[in-house]
Amino acid sequence: MTLRPLLADALAARPDREMPAHEAHHASLRLWLRLLSCSLLIEGTIRQQLRQEFDVTLSRFDLLAQLDRYRSGLTMGELTRRMMFSGGNVTAIVNQLEQEALVQRSKDPGDQRSFKVKLTPAGRKSFRKMAKIHEQWVVDLLSRLSDEDQEQLHRLLGNLKTAVHRQQTDLYQ
Repeated sequence: MTLRPLLADALAARPDREMPAHEAHHASLRLWLRLLSCSLLIEGTIRQQLRQEFDVTLSRFDLLAQLDRYRSGLTMGELTRRMMFSGGNVTAIVNQLEQEALVQRSKDPGDQRSFKVKLTPAGRKSFRKMAKIHEQWVVDLLSRLSDEDQEQLHRLLGNLKTAVHRQQTDLYQ
């Protein structure tokens, strides 16, 4: 399936966060709104693709991705921290995935009060199939930028990430 109709739907469904910005606003505000706008456009397209191709939400995909990175599994608490949404949401998603035999939950040997969740072989196979296609969607979305532009943008965003991280570290010391 091509991304063109999906991108058009995503553009129509989500207002552009950059629209309120104008030349009188500080360049940093305009940049922030552009970053947000780009992120939301890409995320909206990926969400729609995941729903259409695999009947899966981005949250479920992200949870499976976390578990794929940690073969020995993650506790429910670790999943909650990594997913950045409530424990109740993580529990609901894990329950659904467990019913579909994509994950298994067991007592954590290190802490009998908590559960460890890991992918089943079927869950790993299913996720890896989705991940491969997901990667191609991202490549397709960003392919309008030359390799040089992608490298430059990656470097500049890395600089921004480092600067913001340093500022946060300074604030909390």
